[in-house]
Amino acid sequence: MTATTEFGLPTVVVTPGQETSTTMTVRNDSDIVEAYEFEVVGECAPWTGVEPARLSLYPGTSGQVTVLLRPPRSSAVRAGELPLGVRVLPAERPGSVVVSETTVVVEPFAEQRAELVPERRRAWRSARYHVELHNAGNAPAVVALSAPEADDRLTHTVPSKPVTVAPGDRAELELRVRVGEVLWFGKPESWPLRLEVTAVTGEDSARHEPEGELIQLPVFPRWLLAVLAALLALLLLWLLLVRPAVRSAAREAADDRAREIAQSVDAQPPADRPGGQEPGQDGDGQGQQPGQQPGQGQQPGQGRPGTPVGGGHQRSETIEVRTAGGAQGAGEHTVPTGKVFRITDLVVGNHQGDEGVLTLAFGDRTITSIALETFRNQDYHWVTPVDVPEGTSVTATVSCTRPGTPASGQQAPDCFQVVNVSGVLEDLPDDN
Repeated sequence: MTATTEFGLPTVVVTPGQETSTTMTVRNDSDIVEAYEFEVVGECAPWTGVEPARLSLYPGTSGQVTVLLRPPRSSAVRAGELPLGVRVLPAERPGSVVVSETTVVVEPFAEQRAELVPERRRAWRSARYHVELHNAGNAPAVVALSAPEADDRLTHTVPSKPVTVAPGDRAELELRVRVGEVLWFGKPESWPLRLEVTAVTGEDSARHEPEGELIQLPVFPRWLLAVLAALLALLLLWLLLVRPAVRSAAREAADDRAREIAQSVDAQPPADRPGGQEPGQDGDGQGQQPGQQPGQGQQPGQGRPGTPVGGGHQRSETIEVRTAGGAQGAGEHTVPTGKVFRITDLVVGNHQGDEGVLTLAFGDRTITSIALETFRNQDYHWVTPVDVPEGTSVTATVSCTRPGTPASGQQAPDCFQVVNVSGVLEDLPDDN
């Protein structure tokens, strides 16, 4: 060993943001003149220096250097004890390195910032906030939130337990504010918020008072009342004035039109009247007997031959065709004797998704041929009915290529199609 070192103080107390110094004695125990350089090691190294940086000593002599400690006022420098080491590096004999150690005590300091986020909220009755507290000190802080009751109509809900915030960290304390009564109409009302945040760091205590505002909105704004009043006035105006005038004008116009029609009919000669009939004559020019209803002089079956005479009713027939794969099958519906089926709607269903061809025919007339794989449900409609006379069949022919797979997920054994034919079934005229 070529040197002996000793700190002037066994423990050095430092305050963040301030400069503190101590001394270190170095003794040259070698037999040559030696120059020493110094290197600070440990957590204190970033903010610790040695002056002078180089010390030359004769053999058997000693000298002192000053160790300067400048800890920043930052949460990165935690409060408590830290080891401090200074490595003494001989220039002539670099292998004989000596490390001198001591303890540095960093004093705690408190520094917090508290703010209400957001500072202002708009709500009908209640709103949520949170208080953000940033611990910029170098020691843990125990934080508690309270809200003094400034108005008995305003209630606050705050955390029941304090929160510990580490140095350099942030904490959010939830807050709920509720107004006792709902504001139905009128102007928005402002409720000031005053809170107390207490932060305890060691033996120090700090209090913060963030402020905010709750703006209570009315459920129904003022302009809505004006709109409702205007609508009510318009409704009353319509019921009391406009509606009676409109109904009276409509009645007068209808009466005038009826009088005009009556006058024009009376002014026409008999030959110019519809059908050339005198009043009280039927379609053959014969007089109508008293008490006889119009059309009673005509017997049933006196219509045109081959055309329906009325008396029909709506009719719907369903044709089902079940065919094995690779085969052909057909189903039909035959129009009863003395009837004519006036078809207006036709619906075909292929719910299994079979593959093949479906051909629809009315008698010897083919209506359409459809590839089964192109549809699941298909419908046809005619404005002019298609007449299918008595004894003629509506036929559905299916050529099954491959049965499909229904919703059950298993392939069906046969093709299965459904054809629904709708229209009016009427009587044919009686030629006798």
